[in-house]
Amino acid sequence: MSATTPPSGRGPLHIAAAVDQAGATTAAPYIQLARLAERGALDFVTLGDSFARTGLDALAVLARVAPDTGRVGLVPTVTTTHTEPFHVQAAVATLDWVSHGRAGWAVDVSTTAAEAKLFGRRRAASRDELWREAGEVADVARRLWDSWEDDAEIRDVATGRFIDRDKLHYVDFQGAAFSVRGPSIVPRPPQGHPVIVVDATAEHARATAARHADVALVRAASPAQADAARAELRRRAAAVGRDPGELRVLAALVVDLGDGEQAAQPGHGGGPLPTAAGPLYRGGPVDLAELIATWHEAGAVDGFHLTPVEPRRDLERLVNGTVALLQHRGLFRTFYPGATLREHLGLARPANRYAAATVGSPS
Repeated sequence: MSATTPPSGRGPLHIAAAVDQAGATTAAPYIQLARLAERGALDFVTLGDSFARTGLDALAVLARVAPDTGRVGLVPTVTTTHTEPFHVQAAVATLDWVSHGRAGWAVDVSTTAAEAKLFGRRRAASRDELWREAGEVADVARRLWDSWEDDAEIRDVATGRFIDRDKLHYVDFQGAAFSVRGPSIVPRPPQGHPVIVVDATAEHARATAARHADVALVRAASPAQADAARAELRRRAAAVGRDPGELRVLAALVVDLGDGEQAAQPGHGGGPLPTAAGPLYRGGPVDLAELIATWHEAGAVDGFHLTPVEPRRDLERLVNGTVALLQHRGLFRTFYPGATLREHLGLARPANRYAAATVGSPS
């Protein structure tokens, strides 16, 4: 049996982790955690960001992490509010090039008046409005990633031609809040489309996740909650014409693995306890492995996104304890079978919509 195929017959188990570290002022601590996650063959790491906090830019940090890692996916948060969609997609595409196809993009919105004042371009808007706009940004990003065909770069020294201009395309996107003509200034990313991740816990974000996300995160305190959220997201995806099987839904948990092996605290044995920061699991690595196995084998989720309370301590215990046990039981892979984040997640590289249209057009 392959280590990537669980005995239950369910889809492969996916595990990701946050590497946020308060007060970090250099890339070095993030490199250490990303390498640790890679040692455990985790699908990807995330790094949060917002205009409401001080600290390093998440996308820039993971661009620095990229050359010091080789397989783990890199998913920074980039907000779509107060930013230019054209520049957002170009930055994410650049991260995909720098990482050789390991980039993702955690889409988020900026909702506060204080953040709006930092830019002075618009007033704070409702979450519903901002998430509709985020969906349009995700849509135009994919169009711009397709605006270069894969073989648009010809690099013909003899003629001095770098690009085949017939293989660059205007996207001519007109949304409710912005318009973009294109094409992009960055060649088509190695993955075709970098992976889009959306926290779909709140209702405001669910329509955007169902239509545009490759990975949806849901904060659930029980397998029943996770299963219900997953079923709803897949129904919505099917309703907008997507293959629901192409949407990966991960349960998002905060984990506190303590200083030593211990039983889950009262209330955690049947699942995490709800907290203001999200569902919290507090216990030992062995019990966490059992929880992960139980939820996944029940078909409630495609995997887990775990946020350590103590980044270094908990990620070490996650990789060396929980993940090692899941690998020993044949429930999680022991190596990366591919090179890109889409391959880790079992997602196909998308066809280029403009190249397909060109091929199908009469000569």
